[in-house]
Amino acid sequence: MLELILLVVTGVATGFLNVMAGGGSMLSVPIMIFLGVPGTVANGTNRIAIMPQNISAVWAFYRKGFSNFKLSLSLGACTIPGTLIGAHLASRVPNEQFNSLLALIMVVVLIVMSLPQPKTIEVHQSPSKSRLIIGHAAMVLIGFWGGFIHIGVGFLLMPALNRVMQLDLITTNAHKVFIVMCYTAVALLVFANELELIWKYGIALGVGTWIGAWIAANMQIKKGIGPIKATLNVVIVAFIIKLLFF
Repeated sequence: MLELILLVVTGVATGFLNVMAGGGSMLSVPIMIFLGVPGTVANGTNRIAIMPQNISAVWAFYRKGFSNFKLSLSLGACTIPGTLIGAHLASRVPNEQFNSLLALIMVVVLIVMSLPQPKTIEVHQSPSKSRLIIGHAAMVLIGFWGGFIHIGVGFLLMPALNRVMQLDLITTNAHKVFIVMCYTAVALLVFANELELIWKYGIALGVGTWIGAWIAANMQIKKGIGPIKATLNVVIVAFIIKLLFF
């Protein structure tokens, strides 16, 4: 019971961070590993939790009028080929190698999170045809990363949507959560077919991510996230040390 409560609380933090900034799955995947779940299974089980997080955020953005489902769906569809390949490969990585790979990825994402963020582009007009083509092409590679590990995918989606396609930040986030919802559904099917997922853990995390994502989508701003990210960085460093050396 305590494990499930811990996962719900972790899910709230994960959902909030994923929608608001990114990097939340650097909490949810390691916490399952520390609870004794094999790394590849934790990676797959995490997709159960990601789905309600993004459904919650998509609904919240829709209610506030920030939705363009036609564009979101076409972008999301482009992630599917890469997702199928990425999820299939991830399900076949040996657990010891996966833990080391996870630690390395977390180091890289932690560095990216710590770097000064480039100035965002605030525009509201529709993207040009050339930018739409480039943006859709980028989704294939982003789908592979999302299918394989998901961690840090927000740091790929945000530049693709905001800087390449020149969408404003709120619209960027609205598209981001819809795209992640699309490829996560496909990745979850692959993992469920190839691995024995722990559904009670995924559902417990999912309850939390739903709440956290709803809060983040309704806030729609990054104000006050600094202390949360600082705490996240400390926890992530501890996770990395544990994955590599213990």
